[in-house]
Amino acid sequence: MTTDNPFFAPSDLPYQLPPFDRIEIGHYLPAFERGMADQRDEVAAIAADPAPPTFENTLVALERSGRILQRVSAAFFNLASSDTSPQLQEIETQVVPRLSAHSDAIMLDRTLYGRVRDLYERRDELGLDAESAWLLERYHTDFVRAGARLSDEQHVRLREINAELAGLATEFGNKVRDEMNANAVVVNDVAELDGLSDDAIAAAEQAARDRGLERGYVLNLILPTAQPQLAALTNRALRERLHTASVTRGARGDEHDTTGLVRRIVRLRAERARLLGFEHHAEYNIADNTARTVQAVEEMLAKLAPAAVANALAEAEDLQAAIAASGETFTLEPWDWAFYTERVRRERYAIDESELRPYFELERVLRDGVFYAAGRLYGLRFEERPELPAYHPDARVFEVLDHDGSRLGLFIGDFFTRPSKRGGAWANALVPQSRLFGTAPVVVNNLNVNRAPAGEPTLLTLDEVRTLFHEFGHALHTLFSQVHFPKFAGTRVPRDFVEYPSQVNEVWMLWPEVLANYATHHETGAPLPQEIVDRLQAAKQFNEGFATTEYLAASLLDLAWHTLRVEDAEDIDVAAFEAAALERAGVAVPFVPPRYRTPYFAHIFSGAAYSAGYYSYIWSEVLDADTVDWLTERGGLRRELGDTFRDGLLAKGGSADAMAVYRAFRGRDPLIEPLLKRRGLTANP
Repeated sequence: MTTDNPFFAPSDLPYQLPPFDRIEIGHYLPAFERGMADQRDEVAAIAADPAPPTFENTLVALERSGRILQRVSAAFFNLASSDTSPQLQEIETQVVPRLSAHSDAIMLDRTLYGRVRDLYERRDELGLDAESAWLLERYHTDFVRAGARLSDEQHVRLREINAELAGLATEFGNKVRDEMNANAVVVNDVAELDGLSDDAIAAAEQAARDRGLERGYVLNLILPTAQPQLAALTNRALRERLHTASVTRGARGDEHDTTGLVRRIVRLRAERARLLGFEHHAEYNIADNTARTVQAVEEMLAKLAPAAVANALAEAEDLQAAIAASGETFTLEPWDWAFYTERVRRERYAIDESELRPYFELERVLRDGVFYAAGRLYGLRFEERPELPAYHPDARVFEVLDHDGSRLGLFIGDFFTRPSKRGGAWANALVPQSRLFGTAPVVVNNLNVNRAPAGEPTLLTLDEVRTLFHEFGHALHTLFSQVHFPKFAGTRVPRDFVEYPSQVNEVWMLWPEVLANYATHHETGAPLPQEIVDRLQAAKQFNEGFATTEYLAASLLDLAWHTLRVEDAEDIDVAAFEAAALERAGVAVPFVPPRYRTPYFAHIFSGAAYSAGYYSYIWSEVLDADTVDWLTERGGLRRELGDTFRDGLLAKGGSADAMAVYRAFRGRDPLIEPLLKRRGLTANP
């Protein structure tokens, strides 16, 4: 095991794809241990170098360090998210705190920081090119933000906090995933599933069999609060049961309860922020994003919330009228919203989500929609490579060829839900692009689509189509990266910038030329009727009050938790705090719960990436909407526009200041008006 571990040398497969067919569970822990040990030695040699610090012997040497650790981390954490097991969870529990301590050992090394600081103080004398100068800027910032300037005593406490937070985040993520599986709704009588399409019922039956049930049906939970089946189920009692299963996750006082973890995570993050010289965790995190200040974020959200809530309340009146028109007398509840929204949508726009699904067959959407748009805009071609090993039988490997026929990288699509996969959708880079190492990108997209029974087509909802286009936007950001240093590859950009390219890619899902190419009936081959297309376009702002309010509620809840000062983060009643925070922010709408409630808000508690950063989606949407206007004004799906967006923005990765990159691409700062128009809001509600 110590000599034949696949992670100990670069993969011999194309693009250095991890050799998943040769990787065993027993390889991971030794590779982590060897990877950390090797990098410790490499970093110690850099710090102890008797030669004066230079860009090459310090920063480039740091970029070159830790190759084994990079390889095993990329493969392991992708697998731990997409196809976990008790053995992998045990390794994760062991490794995550050790990785935190390993990072601290590097970033809190005073001698190493001294070399970086020396270079930083002489930066104007070094004659560095733009990317190298930005690398020095980022390394210096990272060391300072990590606590390199703190006292020895403070270093001890900081290491303790970081190690504990790493373990708590892993535990939170595992509990959320396990409860999603444990509390999926089981239905024994098919009559209760009235309203679901035949293929959706078949998928529920398949989900039950996948869980080892001999009979019955299973409605799997997805990560957000809103469960897609609520739009179709006519049985109100089952709708309530499904909604209740969703919103009570993590707060039932059982083995999956996460409220104690939330309290501890928030307390430790606040303490760490104070230690690092910030008022609270939100101030610490946002300072390194494009927003820069909590005030800037709060001011933007405050512009949007009143109009969004007003629109949601108007929508609620329409739904209550629809309830009355149906002969019912009950008051609108959260589990009724999606069902009566679909009824109003059908009446107002003659659009029925269940009637759309036969036109959205997964393979057609992927090849004739997502890949087709990338081909038209960027000249890409995709060839499936079934002979290349993936980490799961569902994961499919495609080689991506550039417009000139050159080989660009690999794309792996893993689209189906399974009990071993965490909820949501995401993108991971298994191999980052880098000219320093001569590596081309390998990127994974994960979704959670219910699998159809064997031999049946997998049909998508409109939201799942959007998610497929969205995640592929992250893949394009990774594939188009053209940077020298791996630190800047692809989506390694500020958190409130990372969603921008992926949200731009969503525009192509309803672009007439693209939609006409993929939206055909899976049985008859007939195109989606033009009158339905016209109605989809007309209905773009329908239900935007609800969508914006549920999103803003989650974003404001995230900020509420992370603007707590350390002295305020003690003995908090999670449910009471959440209710008070939503009320204070003006988004406490009873029938519009937050997109994520605190106990299953994995974005912010199962890792630090989106903590005090869930606002990023709508912050990025300002850039996205402004860019879509630019595309639309110039004719949309044109190669020259694709090349401009690719070369001017996507290829840059994180190799320069994000907003400077945007301004160079767009020729000015972004405007908020396109976003307000898109969402049916006004600048001064």
